Amino acid sequence: MSDWGVVGHEWAVSLLQQAIESGKLPHALLFVGPEGVGKTLLAQTWSMAVNCLAPKAKDRPCGECRSCRLQAAGRHPDVIHVRPEKESVKIEQIRDLERKLALSPVEGRWKIGILEQFDKANIPAANALLKTLEEPPSHTLLVLTAESAESLLPTIVSRCQIIRLRPLPTALVSEALQERWGANASRANLLARLSGGRIGWAVTALENPDFLIHRESFWRDMLELMSSVYADRLAYAEKMRDSKTLIAEWLDVWSGWWRDVLLLQSGFDEGVTNEDKREELGHLASAIAPETARAFLGRLQRVRRMLRSNANTRLLLEDVLLHLPVWQAN
Repeated sequence: MSDWGVVGHEWAVSLLQQAIESGKLPHALLFVGPEGVGKTLLAQTWSMAVNCLAPKAKDRPCGECRSCRLQAAGRHPDVIHVRPEKESVKIEQIRDLERKLALSPVEGRWKIGILEQFDKANIPAANALLKTLEEPPSHTLLVLTAESAESLLPTIVSRCQIIRLRPLPTALVSEALQERWGANASRANLLARLSGGRIGWAVTALENPDFLIHRESFWRDMLELMSSVYADRLAYAEKMRDSKTLIAEWLDVWSGWWRDVLLLQSGFDEGVTNEDKREELGHLASAIAPETARAFLGRLQRVRRMLRSNANTRLLLEDVLLHLPVWQAN
């Protein structure tokens, strides 16, 4: 059986392939897992497979028929993508999806709605989708992605077949970055460790030349702020508030460092992900009390979650920076 071009998640690919070969397709799938683990890619590949025109089900997706080529180019008329707009999925988007799904397929066997990050849908949008899930048109398939099933309405979850995707082994991510995306071994190993097994995250970081530059900048900023007065910390909060595209990346990077600090303090050296900064993190681990490090990591993670719910960005960032532990690097 083909791996569908998907790195890892073999059990999920096998399950979906069996559904295609049996002809018993779930009318609604829900892919859940950490951001960047590969949910959207699998959803797109599933969509390609069910509309593939290859005569034998075991050969789908073939990647060569008209339907596969249209979808690979992002121009398939029967595949409708719904993505968050300004951090949320809105009811107008669901209404538009419903209108399109009501039409008969043009190129493929199915009309397919792929709703990415549906945990960011507002309540009216979620309730609107529920009607389609309860009474889907006969020619319609839906695929939702979310970080967790618990973040969705239970009535939506109960109407979907859940596929839980978990992080991949670090070695597999590194190997894929080298063999499929041409990364050198050093960078592939670093990104694989930083990714925490999230292949999509690793590929995005590899293809974004600014990622490692930002990471170094965040490191210098953190060390400077740890020995700075509160006024400087508040000024940095204002700066980050104006850099909305970087906030999530910044919080993730800082969270990774403080997680490693706790691991070093606990003696779990083999779990450190920021291997290139092990020595510097070791200095932090020796200087900062474990309870202080643990509290700050918890604050970073809590703020990351709260930002997804449209809380006051400036106040949250100020809260993080005012609680950054004090330390003077040598």
